[in-house]
Amino acid sequence: MLFNIFRPFADQFALANLFRYITFRSGAACLTALFIAFFLGPRVIRWLKSVQREGQPIRADGPERHLIEKKGTPTMGGVLILFALGISTLLWADLRNSYVWAVMFVTFGYGTLGFFDDYQKLSKRNHRGVSGRVKMIVQAVIGLIAGIWIVSLNRSALGTTLTFPVFKELLLPLGFLFPFFAMFVMQGSSNAVNLTDGLDGLAIVPTIIAAGVFALIAYIVGNRIFADYLQLNAVPGVGELSVFCSALIGAGLGFLWFNTPPAAVFMGDTGSLALGGALGAVAVATKHEIVLMIVGGLFVVETVSVIVQVFWYKRTGRRVFLMAPLHHHFEKKGWTEPTIVIRFWIISMILALIGLATLKIR
Repeated sequence: MLFNIFRPFADQFALANLFRYITFRSGAACLTALFIAFFLGPRVIRWLKSVQREGQPIRADGPERHLIEKKGTPTMGGVLILFALGISTLLWADLRNSYVWAVMFVTFGYGTLGFFDDYQKLSKRNHRGVSGRVKMIVQAVIGLIAGIWIVSLNRSALGTTLTFPVFKELLLPLGFLFPFFAMFVMQGSSNAVNLTDGLDGLAIVPTIIAAGVFALIAYIVGNRIFADYLQLNAVPGVGELSVFCSALIGAGLGFLWFNTPPAAVFMGDTGSLALGGALGAVAVATKHEIVLMIVGGLFVVETVSVIVQVFWYKRTGRRVFLMAPLHHHFEKKGWTEPTIVIRFWIISMILALIGLATLKIR
């Protein structure tokens, strides 16, 4: 909004000219979201405690210590992230840019689904909320609409093509199937972050790291000079998503302030489904879907651990892991929560560096 207000005066006033630069607005978006989260965090937590009382329902079959240590902690903290992210993005992004609106549609669509899921869990006092089938259908519909929307914004052949990191000449035209592929990326990313969100701070920091990587990718891919220099496929217009990703970083850092062990609030499905969907949508828009699998490798491994566990248990009646997702396996082995969380953060940082390396290795 501020960009649209001050842009006409860019040639007359130096201060107004600053708003033309994505880098300036990205930094401002990050700080704005951070301060909004800092300011509203205590108030949101008090409100959530007042309406939830007993806090998030804890799985009886989960790690035993959770029944004691995490009892009474409110959930739905994702509303804080979404509010800070939404306000900051609306303030600092170019609101004429349709990529921003497409990504916001996915983020808040999935966030709304997560909100209803959390509400069901709280009202029923059970860790099972919206049924898995309904959740998958709603995610698929939102993802498919967003996929078609994003394809319509990129009218070149690249719009329906899958690109590959490292191999600059390798392109896979998917044609009319691309929106379905995009749907799968958004849906898979959303559920992967949701499965990872099981310990204090575990999901939010890898999300922040991934958002940082994609803020850089969006800026480079959206700038034809930089894209040509690095031999990447330029996508005009997606540079504005750097502002969105930076706002996500600020909102995530603000939430982390209250989510560090012991957490004062959980993000719940309201946050995890929305953040995963946001990363998936940005990856689709920037044509770096496979890089998301690398940068978000921690989310992938957590998801695969659940798939392997369920598949093997149904076939043999035995478990591969002591408990899935993977972070619970290490809890069962006796690792402390901070040990698991910090080591997973380190792994996320390493994967982010590998993902960034693909931009140069062509």
